[in-house]
Amino acid sequence: MHKKEHQAAKISAGILKGLVFASAALTFLVLFFLIVYILVHGIPNLTPQLFAWKYTSENASMLPSIINTLIIVILSLVIAVPLGIFSAIYLVEYAKRGNKFVKIIRLTTETLSGIPSIVYGLFGALFFVTALKWGYSLLAGALTLSIMILPLIMRTTEEALKSVPDSFREGSFGLGAGKLRTVFQIVLPSAIPGILAGVILAVGRIIGETAALIYTAGAVAEVPSSIMGSGSTLAVHMYNLSREGLYMNQAYAVSVVLLIFVLLINWGSGKIAKKLTKGKE
Repeated sequence: MHKKEHQAAKISAGILKGLVFASAALTFLVLFFLIVYILVHGIPNLTPQLFAWKYTSENASMLPSIINTLIIVILSLVIAVPLGIFSAIYLVEYAKRGNKFVKIIRLTTETLSGIPSIVYGLFGALFFVTALKWGYSLLAGALTLSIMILPLIMRTTEEALKSVPDSFREGSFGLGAGKLRTVFQIVLPSAIPGILAGVILAVGRIIGETAALIYTAGAVAEVPSSIMGSGSTLAVHMYNLSREGLYMNQAYAVSVVLLIFVLLINWGSGKIAKKLTKGKE
């Protein structure tokens, strides 16, 4: 009986191991196929005309959209990151366990993270664009996106803070440091890699967002004179190019630039996380 049970356990372990490897291989193949497909179709269509300063129907330039994307990413992160980090610090370090208010906040953030982006876009259109009378503007788009990414940054920061060992806090308190000093000089630096992971995911969502921005930032392919002006991001620009099927080659080229954006952000944030970790050690 013991031998049979041992053999059955070995077989089940082998099956599970095979499923794990098959899942990993399938994920890698899908990612590899997508990247190769985008590069093969997009790189041949990257021309100097696509980087002209002004968009026209002849050149279909993406340069204004690249600049608008950078502006919206910076604005959204400036608004959402401090709010998300400070909220997570309160929930983990200051709020009492079992607090009903904390449960309400967590329930709210989980609900917000599951709302479709089109709903955020409609909210932004009704509140920022119409009620506040801002019109289609980069600021309206950035505020809408900051509400979208806030739950993500809060949850990832919260998990990163929880992963910091309690011995770090106890050692700091033992040396006479106060609560605030312990949080900002000991706990927060130790949680930076996890926080950066959340910020990377947030940036990826901002760059790839279309529905929320069409209703708030608009789809004008030019760089506005201020953040109160309308402008399209790369994702919105690609949607506009591919919508009617007239600029499919240019749309593939824009997808290559979007892919490069995401890769550069991941590479840069990884370098920053390594430097911060080494500096902490």
